Amino acid sequence: MQGTTAHRVGLVLAVATALTGCTFSDSSDRPGKDDRAARSTSLAALRSAERATARAESARVESTTSMGSLMSMTADGTLGWGDGLTGTLTITYTGGTIADTMRRLGTTSMEARYLPDAYYARMGDTFAEQAGGRHWIRYAYEDLEALAGGSGAHLGDQMRTTTPNQSVKLLLASGDVRKVGEETVRGRAATHYSGTVAAADVTDEGLRKQLTEAGVTTETVDIWVDERDLLVKKVEKARMTTGRMTQTAHYRDYGVRIRTERPPQSDTGDFEDLMRKKPATTGTP
Repeated sequence: MQGTTAHRVGLVLAVATALTGCTFSDSSDRPGKDDRAARSTSLAALRSAERATARAESARVESTTSMGSLMSMTADGTLGWGDGLTGTLTITYTGGTIADTMRRLGTTSMEARYLPDAYYARMGDTFAEQAGGRHWIRYAYEDLEALAGGSGAHLGDQMRTTTPNQSVKLLLASGDVRKVGEETVRGRAATHYSGTVAAADVTDEGLRKQLTEAGVTTETVDIWVDERDLLVKKVEKARMTTGRMTQTAHYRDYGVRIRTERPPQSDTGDFEDLMRKKPATTGTP
């Protein structure tokens, strides 16, 4: 793989695609404290939601994400988490510098396939011309973990935990989780919960590092849970070292069958090789 544009897009997509399901938020609208009995009831309901979502093992996902001037994007597809992360998403970049870079490569949309050891991003024909004729980039999670910087240090862990119950886990770590009320989400009755989490108070070491190295000190998380204790929606807002992030995700069809095939090896290049090779000094920047 050669070419400055191909080199750059490989790196930015490693970060951007991994962040499709991250749960980083700030505390600009910190809720008030519930009384002890109400908080205990909310925590019990959230534990039921965590167990139900984990047991479901898969769902259809729709999300919109924006990260300052870096990117805005949509994602639509299926994800499974019963035996490692699996699934397929169609990701479309709608704005920001990443969309500009993708546009120069002839497309702003790509297919991302998630497998337990790596994920694969399918690029367009223009990218393939700069990448030895190969359309797919393979990102091994262990390689992503070696990336420098706040977003890269635990990128592999982030991608392996891109599941709906991640937001529930964060709320369970909150010191002020509260039930907001009963609402309707896309025609379904749901209970709305909100809470604020201080990164320093998160007991899970890997998650705490993930948050602090992304520059997050506090988080507020809002989720909506249906009558089956399954997440149907989450809304997150964040200020990270890479800029402000907002994300809305909807989940449905829990238990959907996941079929994710590894792309042909002959049409696949490796992210590690792309980063190892020195970008060309000529061509489109």
